[in-house]
Amino acid sequence: MICLLVVLGTSQYSCKKFLNITPIDKLTGNNFYQNADDIESNITDMYGRLFDKYTRTSFAGATGEFRSGEAIPAVQGGDVRRNIGRLGGHTRQAPDPKGSTEKQVIPTTVIDDRLLLEAVQGNANYNFGDITYWEDYYRVIQAANLLLSKVQEGIVTLSAEQSKRYIAEARFIRSFCYFQMVRLYGDVVYYTTPYQKDPLPREDMVSVLNKCIADLKAAKPDLPWTMTDPSQRGVRASRGAVVGLMMNMNMWNAGFDPSRKAEYYDETTLLGEELIASGAYRLLPLTEWATVSKGRSEESLFELFRTLNYNDADNPFAQANPYSPFADAFIHFPYKQPEYTHRYSNAVFTEEYMTKLFPDRGDGRLDTWFVAPFDQNPETFQLKKFAFNTFVDANNPGLDINPDNTYLIMRYADAILLCAEAYAEKGDLAAAEIKLNMIREKRGLSAFPGAEGDSEIKDAIFWERAKELLGEGTHYFDLVRTKRILNKQYVENPLTFDKFNRGAWTWPINSSALDNNRFMRLNDYWIGTGL
Repeated sequence: MICLLVVLGTSQYSCKKFLNITPIDKLTGNNFYQNADDIESNITDMYGRLFDKYTRTSFAGATGEFRSGEAIPAVQGGDVRRNIGRLGGHTRQAPDPKGSTEKQVIPTTVIDDRLLLEAVQGNANYNFGDITYWEDYYRVIQAANLLLSKVQEGIVTLSAEQSKRYIAEARFIRSFCYFQMVRLYGDVVYYTTPYQKDPLPREDMVSVLNKCIADLKAAKPDLPWTMTDPSQRGVRASRGAVVGLMMNMNMWNAGFDPSRKAEYYDETTLLGEELIASGAYRLLPLTEWATVSKGRSEESLFELFRTLNYNDADNPFAQANPYSPFADAFIHFPYKQPEYTHRYSNAVFTEEYMTKLFPDRGDGRLDTWFVAPFDQNPETFQLKKFAFNTFVDANNPGLDINPDNTYLIMRYADAILLCAEAYAEKGDLAAAEIKLNMIREKRGLSAFPGAEGDSEIKDAIFWERAKELLGEGTHYFDLVRTKRILNKQYVENPLTFDKFNRGAWTWPINSSALDNNRFMRLNDYWIGTGL
């Protein structure tokens, strides 16, 4: 799948590029993998490339509330910001309080593919089109495959414990890449060999994830529950991260492999109970939310860590697209400086969506995470959830920079709510309520009042995930795997059954994926779109 020039003694091996992937410079075979420092350098490079891929666009928005149509752009933002709305397939905009003469509210009831494609093809700022390129994930997968091969062959300077830990971490990174791609594209090309030169067809996504789950089961015992070094908590693979990823994979497969859904639900609840019993993680109260959003907290299972301290020319992977943080679209002064260029938020959530999320106005998240939460006025509405660590440069007060927060991927709250959902699907409503109430209690809400039927608690858990994980890139995926994407009750712009079955929930795959692979097929639904 990757073309590598590998030096082994005096022999040279080369191959025609498969998937058009450029080799990673550090993949130089035996000459590179000599000691733990070499392995650490390679692993750091893999995490850095994942950070780079994630932050080239507003990934959390594109896989969350932008794509589902719950976020609408401000009229004042012009055409660039309007792509937020286009990604959700509508031209709806937040009203201009000063009475703009621009076209304003034009709601639609189903996703308009033309508008989504406009957002993907024509926006250099939010750069949504980068999501259609999957080669970057395969570069990381290739690096993980080669590292696994070399460590399994044996590196004399590593102890047995070090070798097992590095093998487990490489398996986590590889599986994470496959999970990202499955949720974006559906079926993917799957391989685990270090030097895959022959082209392969796409494999059924359920099969891919089941292979990843088996891989992670083998890896789990060889990683600590969490990192003892606070600087690595959440940013390096741990047993908690592996468990969280396995739970997410099982719940995804449950939505697409109904004949085995009971097995997936059983596995999810077992993993959830194991994670809780470990005592390695805790739910932080809202008074400590700034710690969670800053990163490396006791609630973090896995994140792509960002800090302004590393955002310099010597660290290219920290050079995130300024539009990549979800918060960028929903905050203005005083959380964004200077005031004269940040007098309104670029987008707001629809009043209808906020009402669905927060029927109980006593929910502590309303005060902690929002300003004017039910106001569709972009000059007053703000989502403060990712704005607590605001940066102001006293020497350059006009500097335009986002708050200093991490990119949250998996949190303890995510795992607890997946466990609650799995219990509800199994019919164990009492166990589901216990897990649901763990989150509600931390958010200032009374215990769930009990359900007359399973549909009521299933909906309660779905909406709890929607509000607790708001802006963390999970919402659209939740809609897809639970099939709620088909129902206007849950989403602004639902898909029809026909579109869903033809793959409208996926992202287009750029035609560059066809290079040198005669078995490759693009996503049928998007063929003919010019990507």
